[in-house]
Amino acid sequence: MPATIRDVAKAAGVSVATVSRALNGSDSVVAETRQRVLDAAAALRFVPSNAARSLSLRSTQTIGAMLPDLHGEYFSELIRGIDLAARAKGLHLLLSSSHGDADEAAAALRAMNGRVDGLLLMSPHVDDDFLRGNVPEHLPVVLVNTRLAGRTHPTFRVDNYGGARTMIGHLLATGRKRIAMIGGPASNPEAVARQQGYVEAVQAAGQAPLVLPGDFTEAAGWRAGQELLALDEPPDAVFACNDMSAIGLLGALREAGIEVPREMAVCGFDDILLARYMNPPLTTMRVPVVGLGSLAVEALATHIASAGSPPPALDQLLQVELIQRASTIAVPPPSRPPPERKAHH
Repeated sequence: MPATIRDVAKAAGVSVATVSRALNGSDSVVAETRQRVLDAAAALRFVPSNAARSLSLRSTQTIGAMLPDLHGEYFSELIRGIDLAARAKGLHLLLSSSHGDADEAAAALRAMNGRVDGLLLMSPHVDDDFLRGNVPEHLPVVLVNTRLAGRTHPTFRVDNYGGARTMIGHLLATGRKRIAMIGGPASNPEAVARQQGYVEAVQAAGQAPLVLPGDFTEAAGWRAGQELLALDEPPDAVFACNDMSAIGLLGALREAGIEVPREMAVCGFDDILLARYMNPPLTTMRVPVVGLGSLAVEALATHIASAGSPPPALDQLLQVELIQRASTIAVPPPSRPPPERKAHH
């Protein structure tokens, strides 16, 4: 049988409470007694119970992160940022996904209740009613890219609207006259903001918006490519709501023999690692994904440490950066025939 805390107390000649305080680093235990407890625990190969420690300290040293999905490079990088910051703070990470479903999101949060000291939430379903119905009032929460903007919880958002307008400005500057867009899920606030930026930018340039439905996947980008190529007048540029959609579109254009960017420029959003290795390399908006995860965890750790105090009124908007690559090279001006030479008599 594995050793218990009572076995350690008996071997060290102290009470169970003293063993608990010594193992938890309490200053109330003198150095000699602490060392005796540590030696006894080592000799007995005693492993403290995290559950018991959590009950005694009223802390799990664990944070929960609920994301809309765990698939793809974007979420891989976001999780990396969350994990790096959690480890730096000495926190464990409990990870779950809502898979885009409100009931699954609620079930995931209920499963985390009592097992985490705080929550990092990134979900299109998060609003005031959702939080009231599924998150204990006392539990520290940090929100990432939700509809809420720092009213009740610290919030981190990406400038999706501004990034979309910047990208359309870039396409216009390269001479594109008819710019279409592949959208994202209608329930996703990031996709909605990117589409709003696109629509307003093309309208301001005197163009009519053309938005094809999408869901952030490569398959959606490929399907959109088929629809665009079937038009009587295909666009000369396409802004995809994310890089995976843009990659799917590039595949459809390549199959159809369409030259990118000469016949059609293509660009995305996020700057996932794969974007720079496409043929041609993909122009995109760089999102600080790892930094987003790290900043959110740091804010959550601060929120947890100040338990009992109201959360800081924080609403941080992270800027994005235009990364120009070969998929949107400027359209060359139409070539003019050389002037006719007059005959000399």
